[in-house]
Amino acid sequence: MKFYIIAFTLCALLLAACSAAPLQPVPGSITYGGQPHMKLAKSPPGSQFQHHFTNQWGQDVVETYIVQPDRSLKLVNRQEMSPPN
Repeated sequence: MKFYIIAFTLCALLLAACSAAPLQPVPGSITYGGQPHMKLAKSPPGSQFQHHFTNQWGQDVVETYIVQPDRSLKLVNRQEMSPPN
């Protein structure tokens, strides 16, 4: 019984570690290739906005960004929808 508890705990920790990894920009992302050259001067730090684009496989992608105190952007969420049939 102890083996199952230990195995379950290890699996839960590994799953949590995988989901905690930061999102990496993909082609089409605003921050792909680095931060944009223009800073968002009028957007207050902490504000969020979404960016919609179609990736190279035809999927609609919606990314959510947060404006950081130094006016850089942090990618916090990505949703990919499969293309319509």
